[in-house]
Amino acid sequence: MKRILSLALPLLLAFSLCACAGAEGPNTVRLNEVAHSVFYAPLYAADALGFFKEENIALELTNGGGADKVMTAVLSGQADVGFAGPESCIYVLLEGRADHPVVFSQLTKRDGSFLVGRENVSFDWAQLRGSHILGGRKGGMPEMTLEHVLREKGVEPGTDAEVDTSVQFNMMAGAFTGGTGDYVALFEPTATEVELAGQGYVLASIGQESGEIPYTAFFAAKSYIEQNPEVIQGFANAVARGLEWVAETDARRVAETISPQFPDADVDVLTKVVERYRAIDAWCRTPVMEQQALERLESVMEEAGELSERVDFAALVDNSFARKAAK
Repeated sequence: MKRILSLALPLLLAFSLCACAGAEGPNTVRLNEVAHSVFYAPLYAADALGFFKEENIALELTNGGGADKVMTAVLSGQADVGFAGPESCIYVLLEGRADHPVVFSQLTKRDGSFLVGRENVSFDWAQLRGSHILGGRKGGMPEMTLEHVLREKGVEPGTDAEVDTSVQFNMMAGAFTGGTGDYVALFEPTATEVELAGQGYVLASIGQESGEIPYTAFFAAKSYIEQNPEVIQGFANAVARGLEWVAETDARRVAETISPQFPDADVDVLTKVVERYRAIDAWCRTPVMEQQALERLESVMEEAGELSERVDFAALVDNSFARKAAK
């Protein structure tokens, strides 16, 4: 018995030490993003600069390839945090789901897509009359914002121009360069890469024309937030620092910092894209989502015929973490 105990005690001690070390280790957060774009530079910078690590968070980033897929990952438990347009959260809340996703931090404040055409011409929105435009998934923010801008410019979707919603979000560039459509709405760096390849030309910023709306935000299931408030606070803190750093840092340094996220893109191209997004004031200064901004988003959704009733802001958004992070 003594020999057995003498062998067992070191093993038990080693196990207990490992267990303690694991308990003190970083919290893994599975983040599913709507797309992989320089548009989300503050997020990538926060990760690269160790802001998440300093909050005891190990970030596992995956690309969902569309807001609907991001939401599916969150609702099924395959992701802890979703990063997409808050319209996806509105849809789920209106379905009456008890454990619905709650927005706790915002990153971008306008559309990040650019209209790409086949000819390098002096552009006017009236030129889109009679055209075929690849706009993204029906009911998604890129498609709804595009339609909003078209209407603002006097081009009625479905009547004056065809807005094609049949092509998956992450397949739009390939479809366009393959010959489908006269125009396409693309995020960066894809839009610039298509232009550099001589397969299209960036003609206009959709976000600059649409005005400010809460375009992309972080959300998690209500139960996850309630069970992991320290993790959510740390996440919001890292996002706030990323937003501040990108706002105050030279575009080339930002590009160099996030370049590992885009191994096939030249740093000069990334610098140009960062400058382009900065020029249209794409990024929030704090992660707080304002109620008036969400109401503008709901107006765009109503205009697109995708919203039957408005939601309770307090049920959809929990700003407590973002406000604390902003301080």
